[in-house]
Amino acid sequence: MLIDVGYLYAAGAEVLLDATSRRDYRVDAENLIAGLIAAGQDKLPDGELLRLYWFDAARDRVPTVDQRVIAQMEFVKVRLGNLNARGQQKGVDAMIRSDLEQLARHHAVNEAILLAGDEDMVPAVEIAQAYGVRVHLWGVEPPYGTNQAERLVWEADTVRILSRDELKPYFSKANTAASATAQIAGAPIAHPEPEIAVPSPASVFGQRESVAVTRSAADALAAAESARPNFVRKTITGDKLDPETVISIGEYVGHKWILTRGIDNIADLLPGPQLPTVIDKELLVEAEKELGYSLRDHPEARIWVRDGFWERVHREFDIDIDED
Repeated sequence: MLIDVGYLYAAGAEVLLDATSRRDYRVDAENLIAGLIAAGQDKLPDGELLRLYWFDAARDRVPTVDQRVIAQMEFVKVRLGNLNARGQQKGVDAMIRSDLEQLARHHAVNEAILLAGDEDMVPAVEIAQAYGVRVHLWGVEPPYGTNQAERLVWEADTVRILSRDELKPYFSKANTAASATAQIAGAPIAHPEPEIAVPSPASVFGQRESVAVTRSAADALAAAESARPNFVRKTITGDKLDPETVISIGEYVGHKWILTRGIDNIADLLPGPQLPTVIDKELLVEAEKELGYSLRDHPEARIWVRDGFWERVHREFDIDIDED
């Protein structure tokens, strides 16, 4: 199974939530993947699935926490293209074409399920078919018209459309500070949410016990989600960010990192307090996603995010890192 995540997410969010940006919705990717695998196995004559390829994108190809969790799933291989500053995926289509062609050329598969919509997939489909592979095209129910290239539909051996009812359990509206940020920036909001107090970092994280390394990635992410601070408050007053909220977000992202990577990867952070470039980029991207607001023009807020991250790491592992 080869899944174009950009197409799947965008088409699903459009038909279910009328959303166009990933920051506006969340996807239960693990259960969605499990459902796709189950449906794919039903489609295959012998019920044997080689693996599911999950083609997504990330800034500078640095995987997010969610992508790292997906990569740990059985029979799932994550392939990452680059996500540019405008949110456009680069290199994803080329990877899909290459993997489909290689699998067919080496006779690794007899049947291939391709969930995609771009006409750029047509040459790879034709090559795979020339090697004797049946290509089953899957798509997402469009709100109107079609969201798959006509030529791609023509070339596929079979076509299946995933209905909105099939996808509905896995998509939900995002619950972040984006609405509050948009309101301050002047964007209209139909139903403003009331301001409620944000718990302090200590009250959110301070009483949590250290997490066992043997905890599964799925359970770990669920635990992180249960500890999500409620960020529904004004993050910005005038042109100033609220330090407590930003620090809390840094702690929350750090908490997710600890749960999904575990103590075995603590060496990635040492000796500190400087974060490795890869981790630092991921931290800031995840924090911006939670804030629903860019920190590019707020260097002080970047420092607060990092401070919150380190506070969480220090408390969890009871380590001291020199500041000089």
